[in-house]
Amino acid sequence: MTRQELTRLTGKSGGPQCVDDDYPNVYRHEGRSSIVVQGDVYRGFAAPDGEALVEIPESVLKEAVRALGW
Repeated sequence: MTRQELTRLTGKSGGPQCVDDDYPNVYRHEGRSSIVVQGDVYRGFAAPDGEALVEIPESVLKEAVRALGW
């Protein structure tokens, strides 16, 4: 999956702006009907091999839900 295949749902209008894309964000992958989350690595417990845990602010997830119209 490449970044070009993703639609950014957060950090566009009305939400926190980040010029260098290092702010936590939520993306949608249309082809897979999936959600990709960018955030700080969460080290509260170990994820299974091949998976990762990230932590994002609640406000970012709410912004993504609004963008999807859910």
